[in-house]
Amino acid sequence: MEGKLQQPMLEDICKSIRIDVLKMMHKSFSSHIGGCYSVIEILVTLYFKILNVDPKNLNDNERDILLLSKAHSSAALYAILAEKQFFPKEYLDTYYQDDGKLPGHLNKKTAPGIEFSFGSLGHGLSVGCGMALGNKRMNNTGRIFVVLGDGECNEGSVWEAAMFASHHKLSNLTAIIDYNKIQSFGSTNEVINQEPISDKWKSFGWQVFEIDGHNHNELLDAFNSPNENLPKVIIAHTVKGKGVSFMENSLDWHYKSPDDEQLNLALKELE
Repeated sequence: MEGKLQQPMLEDICKSIRIDVLKMMHKSFSSHIGGCYSVIEILVTLYFKILNVDPKNLNDNERDILLLSKAHSSAALYAILAEKQFFPKEYLDTYYQDDGKLPGHLNKKTAPGIEFSFGSLGHGLSVGCGMALGNKRMNNTGRIFVVLGDGECNEGSVWEAAMFASHHKLSNLTAIIDYNKIQSFGSTNEVINQEPISDKWKSFGWQVFEIDGHNHNELLDAFNSPNENLPKVIIAHTVKGKGVSFMENSLDWHYKSPDDEQLNLALKELE
């Protein structure tokens, strides 16, 4: 875990990550920038304030593990890992490129810091449960954090894992839901209504926090809250495309890649 960072520094890091992601998406003609932007504060808070993981010692069995189950947002994770010096920043130039280092979906074998390969949705929480149970039985202090998309929570496997985690009292497991309220075919709750989402997780036996997912202080309070011998879920209300006005709350940016004009407009807002 890093030493104390001031909130303005975290905000500056988030801005830098957004610029990196924007350039990665523009160069590769790839999509999912909206979901990348909604999750950035969550990932920055984890990597710069919470996770006990050393890029120089990735074989430490006691390290904390982050699983990005919503792997469509891989560019955000890659940019943060590069910022934390898990691998050279030059890798970002190869994102989604033929023979590049960083594929569109996460592949554990391609770059340091990727803990598990993900692409299809709905698997991360189950994997996290297995890791958390293994650590608990071996008295391993390493914690497991799983970042899920809200649309991903339509998957039945998420709720099977939720039952498993509470049954085994996996207090070393934290799930974070990037609740940006837009998925591939429209508004998340118009596709399948998940409300009242907090009550659902509580009924499954989880400790629940519902916060502003772009507020570092609220994120830190939730991550650092006293453990109640239960798995923890943080329902983080976010904005799809956060940080660029013409991308915010727009389904288009689930799919679109910024063209030259949009790149320049977005850079002006971010810089």
